Order: sequence, then structure tokens, then C-alpha cells
Amino acid sequence: MLRNTNDLKDYAIHATDGNIGSVEDCFFDDEMWTVRYLVVDTGSWLTGRKVLISPISMAGPNWGDRTIPVSITKEQVTNSPDIDTHMPVSRQLESRYLGFYGYPSYWGGSSLWASGLYPGMLMPGYGGLDPIPVTLSQQTEIELGADAENRGAERADIHLRSCNEVKDYHIHAKDGELGHVEGFLLDEETWAIRYIVVNTSNWWLGHLVLVAPEWIDEIRWLDRTVAINLTRQSIQDAPPYDADAELSREQEIAIHQHYDRTGYWISTPTREG
Repeated sequence: MLRNTNDLKDYAIHATDGNIGSVEDCFFDDEMWTVRYLVVDTGSWLTGRKVLISPISMAGPNWGDRTIPVSITKEQVTNSPDIDTHMPVSRQLESRYLGFYGYPSYWGGSSLWASGLYPGMLMPGYGGLDPIPVTLSQQTEIELGADAENRGAERADIHLRSCNEVKDYHIHAKDGELGHVEGFLLDEETWAIRYIVVNTSNWWLGHLVLVAPEWIDEIRWLDRTVAINLTRQSIQDAPPYDADAELSREQEIAIHQHYDRTGYWISTPTREG
């Protein structure tokens, strides 16, 4: 099922031994368009410190009671690397974070999560396997990350972006501007972003439409725009999106047929059971 990342705001994060805090933002990978971390405000517990929580540790959100259980402890969160969530997060900083929890890196593989489709497949002990130790290469990355941080030189490999930041970015079609980013639709199993929600009301008396990340040429971070390889007319004529209703596969098929594009589900296996 697809969920709007806006709906995750203020969800409570429950560790194995108590409440950690509430969701404030999501960080997504601008290469694979997958949410890699939730930004969690710990409130008074850690004097307002904001921490990153990876979907690797999550069993899945409980949408009914607005909670997300995670298989880590409050002590682990307390001792985890302190990352400034107001600054870009580099791969070196991520390596320090992943190394602390004993997670392998998710990048460099053939799928969304290394060689797997689901984040939980990177959890130490998954499938009855022994916990995954930090490899020598990862340890080197961690050490390099620490050195680079001290030198202030770790901005060359930034791939994590804030969903809150990209909201309201202007949309530029092939033939002009047409709206702005309203939100993101997230696959609750893989944590892949399947669509950006585009609000066209500032171009014509329009509606919400969906655009897949594969149809985006680039995000221009400096001028806060998203360039889409579609025409304004094709987007205007696209099936409207109702944010208050669950998006069905039939509706997704209609969207992809409208743009004459292949659906992501054609090549993506689904979890059984």
C-alpha cells in the first residue's frame, strides 16, 4: 500500500524499552528515491535532540494507533552518533551511523536495499543468520568519515534529502512551470517513493496529480525546482489524485497508460504472506 509521507508526521517511535520521540521529517536517497531515515524529535527525553531512525529496524508502522515500533533500545539511541539533521548528511556520516548499529550499507547493490528489496533484510540476524559485523571496508569508511568531518570536507557525496525541504519546490515541465510539490507517496513495505504529489492549482484551477520519480530529469537544489520530462498539457490531462482516498492499482495503471510508461510493479516482486 502507498502512504503519504506527510501522514507520518508526529507518529510515535517505540523502542523495545520505551518511547523515543515523534517523527518530524523523512530523509530520502535522491539516487534510488527511497526513504532511508526518519528524523525523530526526542523532545525532553534527550533535551530536544533529533536522531535518525532507519527503516532497517522497523517492523512497519501501525497506521491505526500512529506508532512505529523499532527493534533498538533507548540506550542505543542515546549513544548513537550525533548527526546534525539541519545539515546535509554525507555517506561518511551514514557509515558511522550504520556501523554503530551493526547494519551493512544499503548502497552499492543491485536493489533498493543493497541486494534486497526490503529494509528489514539488512537487520542483523535476519533469516536466522548471525549478526552482521562491521566489515573492514565499512570500518575504513567510518574512520574516513570521522577524519573528513574534522576537516570539514565531507560534502562531496551528499545523497540524502529532506522531504520537508523538497515540499513546495516548483515543478518545471518541458514547456514551462505548472505547480509545486505537495508530498510523496511511499511504499510501506520497501520504503520506496513511488510518486511525488504535484499541486497544479497555481497554474490553472487544477488538481493534484501524481508523477513518478523515473519521469523526473533532475532536482535543482539551488533554485528549488523539480524538472519533469513531461509537457504541461499531458500533466493537465492526467487522472486527478484524491488525497483522501486509497490509491488503487487500477488507478496507477490508468496513470501509467496516460503517460505511456511502464509501471514499477511490472519488474518489482511483491512480498507474499
